[in-house]
Amino acid sequence: MSNRNYKEEVEVLIMRAITDGASDVHIAAGHYPTFRTSGGLVPLMNLAVLTPEDTMGMLKEIVSEEFMNRFLQNKEIDFSYEFYNKGRFRGAAFYQKGAVGIALRAIPTQVKTISDLNLPPILEIFTKKKQGFFLVVGPVGQGKSTTLASMVELINRERAEHIVTIEDPIEYLFNSQKSIIDQREVGIDTRDFKTGLNAAFRQDVDVIMIGEMRDPETISTAVTAAETGHLVLSTLHTNNASQTIDRIIDSFPAEQQSQIRVQLAGSLVGIFSQRLVPRISGGLIPAYELLINNTAVSSLIREGRTHEVDIVIETGMKDGMIDMNRSLSELVMKGEVTPENALLYSFNPKGLERMLQL
Repeated sequence: MSNRNYKEEVEVLIMRAITDGASDVHIAAGHYPTFRTSGGLVPLMNLAVLTPEDTMGMLKEIVSEEFMNRFLQNKEIDFSYEFYNKGRFRGAAFYQKGAVGIALRAIPTQVKTISDLNLPPILEIFTKKKQGFFLVVGPVGQGKSTTLASMVELINRERAEHIVTIEDPIEYLFNSQKSIIDQREVGIDTRDFKTGLNAAFRQDVDVIMIGEMRDPETISTAVTAAETGHLVLSTLHTNNASQTIDRIIDSFPAEQQSQIRVQLAGSLVGIFSQRLVPRISGGLIPAYELLINNTAVSSLIREGRTHEVDIVIETGMKDGMIDMNRSLSELVMKGEVTPENALLYSFNPKGLERMLQL
């Protein structure tokens, strides 16, 4: 039995992560504790390589007894971890090769504005909508939750609404300003996303933020909520707007797909896809695509012609749409990112090469 003080070790590690501005902390048996800074992994080689006993001991200091029991039963858990008043982390614990692994993602304590995040001002238009379905999409770790939080905070500051968030786990903590904000954590405050979403219909809610849409039932209920006078904001792990529409429709059985097409065509207000690209001056900067649902897009969704959505985005600048290649090329022109990195993050590298005249 180890006599090491894992509470103290975890606290020293987390304090250092906050001081160093790490976006993630990785704790895995057989490895040094490791930080992710500016997109790259940095092992802390002045510390000892962790053993399976170490990683289990550290997890016991990070999560509650209830979550620990849940972890032992399910072999993996998502959780949030508050480090005094100095920082919050979204955590995932799991088994790998029979030992515990932990990944912690830092959540800034202050919710940044759309402007602070270098996001396009047009996103503010969607926060003023009274109803509709707005999605922020992209791979894991591309800032989707942060973008959603900035939109929720703008509604909170400017409108007197009842906002309910359903998250797994709760990430950003909001302080109610003009709005009343109720934040519900899956597994603690509600059984699952679908249950929490159905309950929201009885809570006199105006705006619903769903941390992630993971199953057809949640998607279906979210679309219905958007049709019935609610503004629904959520995320999906998809690459771009056209893939997002296909993913939503394909998640339903064939006999339900025509109905969901009609519902989505009517309720969708926009899809924002983003990537965090390494900045020449250090750190990361977003590149993005924005689809706005207009008459043309609505028809394409209803008729199953989603492969044509990309062309509508490319030609829809006058309507406020943003093409990912145009966003990337502007970052290159401004000297924010290298052409090489822009090409890595492009959906259509050959098209971007032509734009950049490489």
